[in-house]
Amino acid sequence: MTTSPILKLEHRANECVKYLLESESLLCISHVDADGLTSAAIATRALQRAGVSVSTAFSKKLSDLELDQIAKMSYDTVLFTDFGSGKIDKIIEHKELGDFIPVICDHHQPSDVSQINPESVNSETIDLDFHLNPLLFGIDGSTELSGAGTCYALAKSLECNGVDNRDLSALAIIGAVGDMQAKNGGLSGANIDIAKDGMDAGVLKVTRDLSLYGKQTRPLPKLLEYSNEFGIPGISNDSSGSIRFLNNLGMELKNNGKWKTWSDLSLFEKKEIVNELVRHSISRGLSASKIHSFVGLAYELELEVIGTELRDANEFSTVLNSTARYGRPDVGLSVCLGDREEAFARAKNLLAIHRKNLSMGISYVLRDGVSIEENFQWFHARNQIRDTIVGIVAGMVLGLEGTDPNKPIFAFAETEDGDLKVSGRGTTALVENGLNLAEIMSLSAQHVGGEGGGHNIAAGATIPLNTEKMFLEKTKTLLLLQPN
Repeated sequence: MTTSPILKLEHRANECVKYLLESESLLCISHVDADGLTSAAIATRALQRAGVSVSTAFSKKLSDLELDQIAKMSYDTVLFTDFGSGKIDKIIEHKELGDFIPVICDHHQPSDVSQINPESVNSETIDLDFHLNPLLFGIDGSTELSGAGTCYALAKSLECNGVDNRDLSALAIIGAVGDMQAKNGGLSGANIDIAKDGMDAGVLKVTRDLSLYGKQTRPLPKLLEYSNEFGIPGISNDSSGSIRFLNNLGMELKNNGKWKTWSDLSLFEKKEIVNELVRHSISRGLSASKIHSFVGLAYELELEVIGTELRDANEFSTVLNSTARYGRPDVGLSVCLGDREEAFARAKNLLAIHRKNLSMGISYVLRDGVSIEENFQWFHARNQIRDTIVGIVAGMVLGLEGTDPNKPIFAFAETEDGDLKVSGRGTTALVENGLNLAEIMSLSAQHVGGEGGGHNIAAGATIPLNTEKMFLEKTKTLLLLQPN
């Protein structure tokens, strides 16, 4: 009988839980994005249910200085969620000095990559019982299990005295979707096990549906107009074209003069629109693979109100990003933990700002253009795009007019601390051909006196000002050395 992927982490999760249950003072510190917020929320709620008092904090990056500051605090145990593996050497130093007992719950590549052999892993040889990471067990942390999913494995091991933490699976799915792990129509690997838990617990609904962002909240013309990833001629990026398409359907798609959202439609209406989209796309010569991707698995939160940003996992993750990346991860955490009043109202205000900044960021890049080199492309936003969202912008422009979808993209932005943030984004096809942005970011950043890491498909780094030229030269060399 095949072992469930998520169960591969069970023994190590049990070891980590022992440290957490024995702690006298516990700090949970997490990364500031949707995956980081859901990771912290899962860990916080599971620990509270287990009777463990925990303080929760967030950080944009886990630097040596940050770890030194944590060591000066009065916590005897520190739980790192959605980061920590990339600084494991430094964390071990603090552990050996007696500064704190660490528990790492992460899915990024460890700083000592020799620990990992994805093809054949013998976890018994790794003497780091406080380190919970799917990569140590042959599970891809870029596509099969997020930081939130790893924290969910921890939460399962914290179940005791009749506590059922399966409801936390909904947050794990939001984290996975927010971490761009829903590829080729849906989630894969250990994420599937978590989704099943969510369905069994009645907190998650998984259906085949239109693969467009905004099905809960966007008016139908905008839903279709913003279908940039599909590039449907006469509809995508065409306001009048999308309205004309809908009007030609001969269906009642308005309520009191206002356009309905996708969530307002009946199943029959949805099928009719999808069928007509397919016919329209075939007549305009869109590729079969693009048309096939119109429909995929959708993840809805059963306990959330239909038609709100929190009903759809994709939109929920954007709400969280809009809080964490604008200095208010506490608001996002409160939303994750159930606050649908004050925290949700604040989150929606931040969401409006986030959407405006993303739109302005995309316009800036498309206006100024992307520099396309032999084996990569890049742009420098300087202080025109926030360093906390420049990676999102890079991912959104990759494949648009003026960029090359067959090359990874690197984006630079100035930080408030006087450094440069670098974000790298690739595609599934590039990764399948050997791209590993985590390795490139780490080595290129080290080359110029910075730090970097992440996943094979998406990674980031912080480097000194005015070192971007040297960074890109090193990146060019490393890309040539990677298999393709």
